[in-house]
Amino acid sequence: MADKIKNFFKKKKIDAKFKLAGPGHKLSESTISNQSSNHSRKDVQAVTRSGLSEESKVAAEAALARLQQTRDNPTFNTSLAAIKAQVKKELENETACNSKSVAEPREPSYKVETESEVPKNFAASGVYFKCPLISNDILPRDKWKKNIKTFLYEQLEDERGLTACLIIQSCNNNREKVDTCVETLCKYLENIVTYPEEEKYQRIRMSNRAFCERVQPIEGAMDLLIAAGFSQQKVTNADGVEEDFLVFNKENVPSVESLTTLIDALRTADPIQLELDRNLQVLLPSQAANKVQLPPSFYALSPEELKREQQLRAEVIEKSQMLRTKAMREKDEIREMRKYKFAIIRIRFPDGILLQGTFSIYERYQDIHEFVQENLEHSGLPFVLNTPTGHKLIEEEDANKTLIDLRLVPATVLTFAWHNSIIEDINKSPNRDVYLKPEVMVLVQEI
Repeated sequence: MADKIKNFFKKKKIDAKFKLAGPGHKLSESTISNQSSNHSRKDVQAVTRSGLSEESKVAAEAALARLQQTRDNPTFNTSLAAIKAQVKKELENETACNSKSVAEPREPSYKVETESEVPKNFAASGVYFKCPLISNDILPRDKWKKNIKTFLYEQLEDERGLTACLIIQSCNNNREKVDTCVETLCKYLENIVTYPEEEKYQRIRMSNRAFCERVQPIEGAMDLLIAAGFSQQKVTNADGVEEDFLVFNKENVPSVESLTTLIDALRTADPIQLELDRNLQVLLPSQAANKVQLPPSFYALSPEELKREQQLRAEVIEKSQMLRTKAMREKDEIREMRKYKFAIIRIRFPDGILLQGTFSIYERYQDIHEFVQENLEHSGLPFVLNTPTGHKLIEEEDANKTLIDLRLVPATVLTFAWHNSIIEDINKSPNRDVYLKPEVMVLVQEI
């Protein structure tokens, strides 16, 4: 595990050298494929096209060729037929469900951990994350914080300096105080490197106000100083009173110049990042209709703050019936959406099945498109998604727009349709009604 920490910093330095070649990368990006959110995501440049590119046409033709082949999987075909029959029955009885513009999500189709009973009308049991650096577990953010802390402290014995940098960044919540601590620590080390013979720079009085306020309260800071060659000692001051000092000893480090490595690590380290789990689910229409409530973890505000906010808004509406401009309405709408941290996105396919995923509100349409694409049985075929208002979301045009930009927060249902350029060929295929991969379809829960 310690080798991975070394590799992270090695990659960070390489990224710094080539930062002009593209957007920056997180310290842990070498093992984490997608960052939710909050995230320093790569901007996807939207490209306007009049039609499919030559590359897309080739991919579509290959996918269409695969579409003509019948799957040799009797077990799946049998279960698929049963699912289709159930969906058809539900669609015949469905009334108001189709007119709703807000998605009605549901709890996970797999158990990520032992959970308390989740209310039946909850959209999901919560928001979950992955951290491939540490394990394959899927857990809530607060549990990951504990796991990350445990993981880092296990590395201290072999990699104290680099690990301390990660502890400082990953195990403290106040970013402003972390930044202040980092700059103070860097100043301590830079003074030793610049003035290696100056004794005053090799002692830190632990009762010093700056040390007490900027350094000592930050988790990992003391470990960093120990790694930099400091040790705690009793020193008699000018008044003959013993005080606690951190004293630098060059024998504790390979060389004074080696401190520059720690200075660089302090300034370039990022927190260990978590990857938002999509919490992929496949729903029948009746299951979707019964799950309408978002859990508290989706909100940026606490339940109490949210309730108070709603009360205040209702009072304002009652007091003021004045005409409002479009700009005023849009401003209020965006402010309302920012009360959420995450959103539930559902994709409704022509056969009635719904695919569901969890997204950060700052992720982009490109992320939704990729989520759908990777779960399609014929992933090379172009498609469009339609919003409840009828707007067609097209990858080439909307790739870089956030969920807030597209008004998809806190939840929505998007309708799936094949791209016009392949509809004729799709209709000729014997497998035209197959949309999701078999391994995805089996996630449909029994009612």
